[in-house]
Amino acid sequence: MNEAPQAADLAVRIRELATQSPLRDRDEARSTVSRLLRTLERGEARAAEKGPEGWRATEWVKEGILLAFRAGETVRFPAGEATKGAFPFFDRDTLPLHETRGVEENIRIVPGGSSVRAGVYLAPRVVIMPPAYVNIGAWIGAGSMVDSHALVGSCAQIGESVHLSAGVQIGGVLEPVGLRPVIVEDEAMIGANAGVFEGVLVGRRAVLAPGVQLTAATPLFDLVRETVYRSSPSAPLSVPEGAVVVPGTRPAPGAFAEERGLQLYAPAVVKYRDEKTDAATALEEVLH
Repeated sequence: MNEAPQAADLAVRIRELATQSPLRDRDEARSTVSRLLRTLERGEARAAEKGPEGWRATEWVKEGILLAFRAGETVRFPAGEATKGAFPFFDRDTLPLHETRGVEENIRIVPGGSSVRAGVYLAPRVVIMPPAYVNIGAWIGAGSMVDSHALVGSCAQIGESVHLSAGVQIGGVLEPVGLRPVIVEDEAMIGANAGVFEGVLVGRRAVLAPGVQLTAATPLFDLVRETVYRSSPSAPLSVPEGAVVVPGTRPAPGAFAEERGLQLYAPAVVKYRDEKTDAATALEEVLH
């Protein structure tokens, strides 16, 4: 995505304000943050973008989100209609909830305690089941579902037609600003209680079985291609396109572990989807 002229001007101003310590003009910083949130919500900028060399963090966007915390003050937000007046909220006044217009935007947010923070992009036909939380800077593509008890962390990028099942945790990566956030590409399926953290990329049409946990330190064993995927300082762990990943174990090293039959967690790619195989079918075949 090429920066529009307005976004380019906004980027310059955010970079200037981010270097000020302390902030010399808090009112201008607050106004700039407000512009950033609206720009993110319209999809005119993203916290990460895919280019010829892959996904990279958009540093000025993340700097602007951090600026929101510096420029804001903690205030009491009154309880809204969705909470039936149950309790108020307390947060930075620069970071309100997303003013979603579900009918006009063709978005469903089912009642029951979900929150979507300002600065989130929700594409048409997104469905959010309760309770769920979507943090600032996140992007959720068309037709995707965020199921109950799921978290989409700050700046995470979720593609089109993605299913985040119940209890899924998609980690946020806000600092350092140069670190890539978690990426889940189009048509991926993340099974119940799975977790994706620390800038891990889940490739297009990949499937994570329930309970799979992936971090920057997790080695991923590919039983099909007979290789091991690991992160590096310049490239977080990536799950290949179409990979079907299940939880697994491997023997822990050393005589002490061997004597006691100890095992270490070892997620494994056990097959690859083809274009005719949907995620549910691929996962069912593996688990049976």
